[in-house]
Amino acid sequence: MLFDDTYYTIKYPAEGTFKDKGSKFLAYAFPITHEEQVKPLIIKLKSEHGKARHFCWALRLSPDKSIFRINDDGEPSGTAGRPILNTLLSNELTNIVVVVVRYFGGTLLGVPGLINAYKSATIEALKNSCKTEKTINDCYKITFDYLSMNEVMKTIKDEDLTVHSQFFDSTCSLNIEVRKSMLIKVLKRLEDIDTLKAEYIRTV
Repeated sequence: MLFDDTYYTIKYPAEGTFKDKGSKFLAYAFPITHEEQVKPLIIKLKSEHGKARHFCWALRLSPDKSIFRINDDGEPSGTAGRPILNTLLSNELTNIVVVVVRYFGGTLLGVPGLINAYKSATIEALKNSCKTEKTINDCYKITFDYLSMNEVMKTIKDEDLTVHSQFFDSTCSLNIEVRKSMLIKVLKRLEDIDTLKAEYIRTV
């Protein structure tokens, strides 16, 4: 294989807790695939923790880990979102958001104390999470004449491809998912089938 076509995320939500000088830091890790999923999660946590002072978070998205966001939610700049994100980086995780809910204990922790607290709470949540390895896959829409059906279905079975949707008529279409490292081989085989056309949709 010429490149790495796998990435790590978490299977299920997980939680972790860290305490320092009366302040309590509750970390919540969630698997996500879109940035739009974050706001409802934070709204839910705010409804559950009405007396908490801060809801700081960091996310990392996409199989190539290229998208990230951080939010210090009122904490001194760089003391909350960045340490959360750095913990995700060091654990090589993506498609994940960690929200740390802080209950203020009355004693200021200072910049080093805050950085340590947000990092430590995140570490605890990740320790309690179930990490999983996923492959990077490309989704394609393939269209073909009904007469080519047997050949198409044999290829799908041989190459163990995932079919997301299908439409059968005189002209048929399938939405399929192909592992990135298998792409050249699979597309070559499909495009050798008479009448078949393959159209790229997205990478997942």
